[in-house]
Amino acid sequence: MEFNIRDFDTLRNILYRKSGIYLDNDKFLFLKRRVSQRIDDLGLSSFSDYLKFLKDLDKKGVELQKLINLITINETYFFREFGQLRVFGEICLPEVARQNDKVKVLSAGCSTGEEVYTLSIICREMLPKGYDYEIVGADIDKIALEKARNGLYDNRSVKDVPDLYLDRYFERTENGYLVKDMLRKNVKFVFLNLKNSDNLLNLGRDFDFIFCRNVLMYFPMEDRRRIVESFYFMLKPEGFIFLGASEFLSRITRAFKMKKIGNIYAYMKPKG
Repeated sequence: MEFNIRDFDTLRNILYRKSGIYLDNDKFLFLKRRVSQRIDDLGLSSFSDYLKFLKDLDKKGVELQKLINLITINETYFFREFGQLRVFGEICLPEVARQNDKVKVLSAGCSTGEEVYTLSIICREMLPKGYDYEIVGADIDKIALEKARNGLYDNRSVKDVPDLYLDRYFERTENGYLVKDMLRKNVKFVFLNLKNSDNLLNLGRDFDFIFCRNVLMYFPMEDRRRIVESFYFMLKPEGFIFLGASEFLSRITRAFKMKKIGNIYAYMKPKG
């Protein structure tokens, strides 16, 4: 398939306007492969045909959403980046819980839900029995959200789940591992375009923790700042943000206090 830099730029701008995701020039081959897949699936013959399809036949944005879903695919599994989760569960979570009667967590860019259910396991294990918590998983990928709601995972997704937790929180089925209701009842999943500040803020301004791991890298710096500014208003004072292991909030804003615990970084909203 012929796909040149002008085609790349045209489609990149369309994707950015729709989703806020901005692909750098080094993503040229990545985008070409994803577009080629969609062109083959639709039975089209060229990129110009695909653009025409988006313009004339995709009035509800269904096809564009499918392309966005392909672009935002991110490797995810239970207990990913365990060092961060350990700091969350053993240090930050008890600290926040002592000051509140409920803990509320946002997983921004939750993909297929592994992170959300992991956080639910940690809350059930580390909080006092009967302590209330709520976890909101949000993502732009509607197909991923549907899988998250179904809560059915394969062996690869649960490879790092301790056997004790597999028995306690999952039901083994012929199709995989099904999350039990005890994890689901404190969890909900919602569609969210992070670029839309109003929709982001509408999720609430009473979060104790925000996880946004390996997501901000999809956005240009201006949008990262806007998203993080929204996170600031959504967090309670002395609430925490966790980013991906290679992401540093200090490169985006100085509004948060960085806490280094071992080799793990967490960012706290100052009090007052």
